[in-house]
Amino acid sequence: MSILFIGLGAMGGPMATNLARGAEPVVVYDVDSAVAHRLATTTDVVVVDSLDPLPAGITTVILMVPDSRVVEDLLTGSGALLDSLPPGALVIDMSSSEPESSRHLAAVAEKAGIAFIDAPVSGGVPRAQTGELAIMTGGAAEVVERATPILHLVGNNVFHVGGPGSGDAAKALNNLLSATNIAATAEILSAAGRFGINPARMLEVINASTSRSQASEFKFPRHVLSGTFDSGFAMQLLLKDLAIARTLTTGAGLDTPVTDAAHTVAQSSRDTLGTTDHTEIARYYESRNHVPLRA
Repeated sequence: MSILFIGLGAMGGPMATNLARGAEPVVVYDVDSAVAHRLATTTDVVVVDSLDPLPAGITTVILMVPDSRVVEDLLTGSGALLDSLPPGALVIDMSSSEPESSRHLAAVAEKAGIAFIDAPVSGGVPRAQTGELAIMTGGAAEVVERATPILHLVGNNVFHVGGPGSGDAAKALNNLLSATNIAATAEILSAAGRFGINPARMLEVINASTSRSQASEFKFPRHVLSGTFDSGFAMQLLLKDLAIARTLTTGAGLDTPVTDAAHTVAQSSRDTLGTTDHTEIARYYESRNHVPLRA
């Protein structure tokens, strides 16, 4: 009985590493087979270069891929994993997928006798490396309970937030708030800088006060003040999550002007500067306000 882990990118690689340290045999696959083979030089995993046929003995599949289109193709399209897995198998989609797509896939999987949950993560590359990710799960309670021991190998906080698709919804909304915090912090530091207050000193004030956030405590000191903009979370992935979140806010007829503005800022950052890392939202404010935010 083995776990098949698909998708070994910036997050998937360290997640698969932590999984292999505590789980039954772990089989890994990535469209870039060289990535999988490099991982195998440092981690006790078995590499497969193809999913056709599916390796024998697989009872759990974990997906950590870019988006719902890839998930759908793997499960019901050209990959057809739902046709290849044995009845009773478990699929855990840890990608940041579209809630409605996950609802549909959960229903299709159930008809095939396969359990499915969505379980996207938050915490970035550093927490993926330490196994301290926050995981938001959506699905039937008994399936989440079955998956939880596996999830605890890659994350220290596992939240069951509702039925199929709920994990994806929670993840997208979390990232919308995260983007809002980055934009708001950049605006405040710009105003402080214009007045003559050093950005690093203003961050110290914020982080000792009521307005602190994960953006001010970690992202700005590590990735903005340093000028590295190397958080490891791509702007294009953030924009994907923000688009999902918009379907849950404005798409539902809610009045959300603050988070709507944050989405617009993120999109403008990508369009005008060609930003690649999501912390470069701060660099966008530098270009607009002509106030340096880097130490």
